[in-house]
Amino acid sequence: MDAQPFQLPLFVDLAAVFLMAITGAIEAIRREFDIIGLFVLALATGVGGALIRDGVFLQNGISPILLDDRYLMAVAAAAVAGLIFGTRAVLSTRLIAWVDALALGAYAVVGVEKTLALGLGFVPAVLVGVVNACGGGVLRDIFIGERPMVFKPGQFYAFAALVGCLIYVPLRTHTDLPPLAVALGSIAVTFGLRVLAISLNWSTVPIGEKGILRKRPRR
Repeated sequence: MDAQPFQLPLFVDLAAVFLMAITGAIEAIRREFDIIGLFVLALATGVGGALIRDGVFLQNGISPILLDDRYLMAVAAAAVAGLIFGTRAVLSTRLIAWVDALALGAYAVVGVEKTLALGLGFVPAVLVGVVNACGGGVLRDIFIGERPMVFKPGQFYAFAALVGCLIYVPLRTHTDLPPLAVALGSIAVTFGLRVLAISLNWSTVPIGEKGILRKRPRR
């Protein structure tokens, strides 16, 4: 069964941009950037994954990010929210991680759906979904001079996005479930897995150590 044409509600995409951009804004405050640096990091984090998706993988005309002012307005709103609440939020690393987890699930679903809409198959859809979800975080980490989270051992990040994508594609293409319900369910699974990994300290370990997954001791 092929996926029937479906346009995700714009609020899902805008929410992903807003939430991801907030993590960039808060990280900028943590690093003591100025106002320009804060906005640039919020912008790179909020729309970086989408620009990589559209410019590198899908190449289906001009990215919607550049055609619809609401995306940049979402980034600006995130930057303002960071300025207002960021000082307090910096003190809560777990809160930032939970916001990032919600954005991760939303962006994963958006990337998969846009790929399926072009008639591409299971593997490309999952690949683009994971890249869409993690791309902004990768740019954020590069801009602040850190090794990207997806490249180092730690609590499930790209893996959580991958699971969400692996759930979304078959449910969209092989069931008659309402597409929005499938999207929200996949976002919930990604968010839940990421939150469980944070709360229970599930993490991967470096290649070469015994096994590839373990529960790391808390510091």
